[in-house]
Amino acid sequence: MTDHDTAVTPGWLDWYRGPSKPEFVLPPGAVDAHCHVFGPAAEFPFAPERKYTPVDASKHDLFALRDHLGFDRNVIVQATCHGADNSALVDALHAAGGRARGVATVRPDVTDAELRRLHDAGVRGVRFNFVRRLVDAAPREALETVARRVAPLGWHVVVYFEAADLPDLEPFFASLPVPLVIDHMGRPDVTRSADGPEFARFLRFVAANDVWVKVSCPERLTVSGPPALDGERHAYRDVVPFARKVVEEFTDRALWGTDWPHPNLKNHMPDDGLLVDHIPHIATTAEQQRALLVDNPLRLYWPEEAG
Repeated sequence: MTDHDTAVTPGWLDWYRGPSKPEFVLPPGAVDAHCHVFGPAAEFPFAPERKYTPVDASKHDLFALRDHLGFDRNVIVQATCHGADNSALVDALHAAGGRARGVATVRPDVTDAELRRLHDAGVRGVRFNFVRRLVDAAPREALETVARRVAPLGWHVVVYFEAADLPDLEPFFASLPVPLVIDHMGRPDVTRSADGPEFARFLRFVAANDVWVKVSCPERLTVSGPPALDGERHAYRDVVPFARKVVEEFTDRALWGTDWPHPNLKNHMPDDGLLVDHIPHIATTAEQQRALLVDNPLRLYWPEEAG
């Protein structure tokens, strides 16, 4: 597959067109703290080594969704289909006029000048993927090197892994010299109890380290649903106990994001308006909602405004 081959991966689910207007009114200054841009491929070609080829999802589409849902800002995370070429991300950050921050993908040999360029564009973190089906090898040595490089900039590292791999990864993660942000609650098995030993281990890891947690992507974690479609405002009930536990125990370290345009979903594509209506089920008080959606992302991504 070449970088000019833009045939979409067979079975790829396009993002939901015409999302509903949420009933839940977001607090002023709310941040969608996990979303992506894909291409457009004609302008920002996908990486030759990518594992998937998505449907285009431009910065204009993202900003239209932001405004429709009622968010004030975005944190745009580099997608694996773009590899370590952060051009589409940087372009979106510049176009956002200060209303977006970024999480980039960089390699250990990245230059200081490139790190400074990314920082000036609004990048505040780097992402490493430990999910085996999405990457060829767990990038420990690379992550260790990059973490040392970005620590002086005040950046953090975002990590994506499966719950079963945490015992093996935990000592390594704890040794890193930067804050960690964990994507999608470390992908717990929601068929097990949120009070069980597996999730308890995850919560102990968060408590013992400088760790933030995204209580995002119930559409990825759910087994019994129901999905956020057809007006369903009590979606993904099987995920709620896990996310609620994180928000209650780590109110000042939880983040939320849409994960738009929802790459690599297999069985359904959620209505993003109904995803927003999932929030009050996991953050049940106004105080928790403001921390999750405003105060926490500001502290992490716009610390100069957080006071």
